[in-house]
Amino acid sequence: QAQLVESGGGLVQAGGSLRLSCAASGSIFSINAMGWFRQAPGKQRELVASVTTAGRVNYADSVKGRVAIARDNAANTVYLQMVSLKPEDTAVYYCNAETLERDYWGQGTQVTVSS
Repeated sequence: QAQLVESGGGLVQAGGSLRLSCAASGSIFSINAMGWFRQAPGKQRELVASVTTAGRVNYADSVKGRVAIARDNAANTVYLQMVSLKPEDTAVYYCNAETLERDYWGQGTQVTVSS
């Protein structure tokens, strides 16, 4: 069964760091871009960061300078290193894999930043 498995969320104090991981398993082929989105309560899901197979990265303005996305193409795994976390970073973080046929989504991992 094709799926994205996320790990690494949790509770952290403001100024702290977290590293999220996401591994694609099953029949997910020809992944173009992988990335992370987040959704805070009452808000729309938004892009945090993405990286293409060629290594082109894109960051949301709200996280630039505080997060770094990295990808292991051979392992179909993507990582999100977050530092200097703020309470407004609190959200459910979703991994995304974009293929020619469709997008895949992880189940989401909660990130909570306390002030």
